[in-house]
Amino acid sequence: MELLDLAFMQRALIAAALVGITAPAIGTYLVQRRQALMGDGLGHVAMTGVALGFLLHVSPVWMATLVAVLGAVGMELIRSRGKTSGDVALAILFYGGLAGGVMIINLAPGGSTTNLISAMFGSITTVSSADVTAMAILAAFVVAVTIGLRRQLFAVCQDEEFARVTGLPVRALNLLIAVTAAVTVTVAMRIVGLLLVSAMMVIPVAAAQRMTRGFAATLGLAIAISVAVSLSGTAATYWIDVPSGATIVLLAIAVFAAMTALSAPLARRRARAASAAEADGRLCPRDGAADDVKV
Repeated sequence: MELLDLAFMQRALIAAALVGITAPAIGTYLVQRRQALMGDGLGHVAMTGVALGFLLHVSPVWMATLVAVLGAVGMELIRSRGKTSGDVALAILFYGGLAGGVMIINLAPGGSTTNLISAMFGSITTVSSADVTAMAILAAFVVAVTIGLRRQLFAVCQDEEFARVTGLPVRALNLLIAVTAAVTVTVAMRIVGLLLVSAMMVIPVAAAQRMTRGFAATLGLAIAISVAVSLSGTAATYWIDVPSGATIVLLAIAVFAAMTALSAPLARRRARAASAAEADGRLCPRDGAADDVKV
């Protein structure tokens, strides 16, 4: 294929695959603990990191990672200590991070808000070899955490009190989830954009939940959906010249709509099968039940 002969498209497709794997990997846990909008807050605060990268002439990816991680840790500490609600902490990240990014980028020599556009919405032409290397390192961290510690993270997301009673380090695991979400945001920055990355954390997971029941099955299907739409959206960007982030998110929404439509008859079939099995159980007494009947 023609697009595979181009170096920038090779880098973009690799980056898209990394985004497709990491976003739902951490997004599954965020959806489980009803923090679906956490990626939005971290995306806004990462804007300050991108602007600092321009100002200090360092890699925007690494600087955005540092700032997003600090923001995630701060938000989690505020939430866990109960000094204010999680919604207030998210609002502070939303507006403070975005305002800080706009202010700092205008302080950079020759900087303006237009320099933030590609980071906000994604652009395949901005993916460099250094970016791919950084994204691969960060993605490896995300996968190691979300897959390697899946039992512990699932327990914390399901019931923090029960996890604490069983001896799990709940505060440390909560911080790890927040940090991993922050890292994922910066992984997706070049392809999906900081303002749309939360959609890739949530929509593939929501689509997978329409078709699956167990946690592991949902995680696997969500990653498959995310990788498929990320690669398809990136390729479509080359052929029809549309924004990569918007294309990927709209494809994910289309998959969600399709799976929602398919899940309704599937749910009805499962309900009929369960009713039939229950009816069979009532009609056919269990083994040894005849011995209990008095003649």
